[in-house]
Amino acid sequence: MFALTLLVLFTAAAARAGGHREGIERLVAGSDARLFYSTNQVPDWHGVAMPRKANMPVIHWYDKWNPVWWFGNNDDPVPPAWYEPGNPHRKRDWFFRNPLTNFTYFVMGVADKDTMRYGRYPKLVGNPHGGWNFAVTRRRVVLLPFMDYKNSHLEFYLGWRERGNFGAKLVFHSPPEKIAK
Repeated sequence: MFALTLLVLFTAAAARAGGHREGIERLVAGSDARLFYSTNQVPDWHGVAMPRKANMPVIHWYDKWNPVWWFGNNDDPVPPAWYEPGNPHRKRDWFFRNPLTNFTYFVMGVADKDTMRYGRYPKLVGNPHGGWNFAVTRRRVVLLPFMDYKNSHLEFYLGWRERGNFGAKLVFHSPPEKIAK
């Protein structure tokens, strides 16, 4: 109920705010260029198929009912090479980095299912130009909402992200310090 109330409040704020886009810039790697859209126009609302991740282990219904399993990480059980290289406790640190991955991806989320995602930027978490991004993930008849807002002072999202996992984030950014001349 709390999440629904937040969704309604932020939707109303979005309608009044008009998509403030101050100070948002994004660097795009060559391989990620296909994820971004033209800066000349706002794309229409559209849908894309979001297949489940390849080589995903089978997740059974009894896994989802096991609270001990919720604390695991079936998606990435082994830390990648870039994560704390040389640290003898890197596996433990990786576990505590995102302790409820299975819960947010597979119990609350639909990351183990093929879904459709609808929105102006359905393959992205946020609007690449800053401001508001709204999306809906559909799994059969279930609609899962998502909203995101970014500007130079704030980054916020709540709902089911592009992979089907549930997430929430609220970060306040401090203004950059002025360089003395």
